Formats: sequence, C-alpha cells, structure tokens
Amino acid sequence: MRKVLLLLGFLYASFAVRAQDTSAVKDAVDRLQRSLVGNDTMALKQLLHKDLRFGHSNGWVQTKRAAIDDMKNGSLVYDAINRQTLEIEILNKAAYVKERLEVRGRRNGTEFNLRIFVLQRWVKTKKGWQLLMRQSAKLA
Repeated sequence: MRKVLLLLGFLYASFAVRAQDTSAVKDAVDRLQRSLVGNDTMALKQLLHKDLRFGHSNGWVQTKRAAIDDMKNGSLVYDAINRQTLEIEILNKAAYVKERLEVRGRRNGTEFNLRIFVLQRWVKTKKGWQLLMRQSAKLA
C-alpha cells in the first residue's frame, strides 16, 4: 500500500509540474504576441533565444538580431495577431507550441492579412522560456 501511495504522489507531482510549465509557456507565447503587436523590443530581447530562427510563411527566416532590428526600423509591423487555436506539449526542457493565427500588419509598407499555422519550439533557460525556433505556413 505504501508503494502505491508513493507512486500516486510522484504522479501527482509530475502532473503539477507539467501544468505549471504549460501555464508558463502559454504566458511566454502570450507575451511574445503582445510584444510583436506592441513593438516592444525590450521584451523581445528576453523572449527570443540567442540562436533563434524565426521562419515566416513566405520562406523568409530571421535571426534574433534581424527580428528585433526589423521591428525597430519599422520594416515589419504587426497590427494584430488573433489566436484561433493553441496546443502546448512539453518534453523535458522543450515546449512545442502549435497555433492557428490571423495576422495583420505591414512589411516594407505593404499590408498583409494572413491566416497561418505556426509551429514553435521554446526552451527553458535561466532567463525563463525562450523561443528558439518558429515556422509558419499559410492556411487556405
């Protein structure tokens, strides 16, 4: 009986930790979207991993530096990001986030309005959850 109770305790603890991590990842994803729409480069510096690869639905891929520079100089502006769906899966110190989004903004002055699927990989670092990789694809 004692072994069963011990096993149940470990299972409960692992589910509690996973729920906390899922909540922290969702918070990081939400902060990323607010930072992109709010052009908050200071927040982006904390949320984006130094080795970031930020892939767009047109095949364009940015580094952390390029993503922040493009926000600073106004060549990429997000007016709105509206989430349709969100799924988070955590494996060890990595989180995989799948989203369906409606995104509106401007790139080099040209407006865009897209429905996209986004796959992100977040990693847990000393700074918290940071976005390491992101790739999006246009939805019909």
